Amino acid sequence: MSGRKTTVRADDVSGEPAVRRPVIAPTEAVEEEIIAVTLRPTGFDHYVGQKSVVENLKISIEAAKRRSEPLEHILLHGPPGLGKTTLANIIARDMGATFRAVSGPTLERPGDLVGILTNLQRGDVLFIDEVHRLSRVIEEFLYPAMEDFAIDFMVDKGAYAKTIKINLQQFTLVGATTRAGMLTAPLRERFGIVHHFEYYDIDDLCRIVTHSAGVLGVGLAPDGAFELAGRARGTPRIANRLLRRVRDFAEVKASGIIDRDVAKAALALERIDLLGLDPLDRSFLKALIMQYGGGPVGISALAASLNEEESTLADVVEPYLIQIGFLQRTAGGRRATEAARKHLGLYDDAQPRLF
Repeated sequence: MSGRKTTVRADDVSGEPAVRRPVIAPTEAVEEEIIAVTLRPTGFDHYVGQKSVVENLKISIEAAKRRSEPLEHILLHGPPGLGKTTLANIIARDMGATFRAVSGPTLERPGDLVGILTNLQRGDVLFIDEVHRLSRVIEEFLYPAMEDFAIDFMVDKGAYAKTIKINLQQFTLVGATTRAGMLTAPLRERFGIVHHFEYYDIDDLCRIVTHSAGVLGVGLAPDGAFELAGRARGTPRIANRLLRRVRDFAEVKASGIIDRDVAKAALALERIDLLGLDPLDRSFLKALIMQYGGGPVGISALAASLNEEESTLADVVEPYLIQIGFLQRTAGGRRATEAARKHLGLYDDAQPRLF
């Protein structure tokens, strides 16, 4: 498969349908994304966390600059909200390159991608979010573009058909995914640089919310920052979202300054507990423990019990529960741990510590 060429018909690369179809689409709610952009750091100096990833990327970027070459293709994978898109922007800025962003699910035909690829200049960064959700046709079309910096498309049909090759400028593809295991081997092998993102510790999250509070013009006491960081599930995106919700509470119900007491009251109203678990997380654990005896049980049964999509539970709920030791994925299914039972107070002698 690695040597296979993909051809695209001329009517796929020109004409109205390809022009009208939007290929750049946000993967989060519009309001959330607009606000998040203003809080994102614009350089490595202001980027907090992921130290190993950042240090290795700095070396790769410096080496590419010294050789006057574009960066190799980069794959960033890990749970959502940890800064993959932000880091891709910083990479482009540090390389002095143009940044283009698309979302994998929006690319339906090769023609959707041809216009983007042919307009890239040498060294430009093309960011594909949710790269694991690319269609098979698009994925195979990317192989020669990534490896040989060329695309082939077919003109006419039948006996008059012929293939025209278009050479591309050397570009850098940065792919982001929350599910690296869903990438096919041929696509994964074409990324020369691969980095995994880890959850953030509380100290780094404190720095992030403190910086964000300054950007938003919010008064934030150190104990308030610590309270927010402790409930942010190790995720900067969640930390910033909680900050905005607590800011609203502080302005309406308090003096406008976020200290520990204000943060605790606001987060209790939002039903975010001491470990950052929200109502869906707790419903997941309660169903697992009370309906299925703590497991093991399959994800499909849990999804049916909660009336939720399996992908939501697998991608949004489970990673953090596994990280904090509340959930185990076994060959027989999902299993709740003793720590989860104690946290929810599902023992006779245990008291729930939710808020």
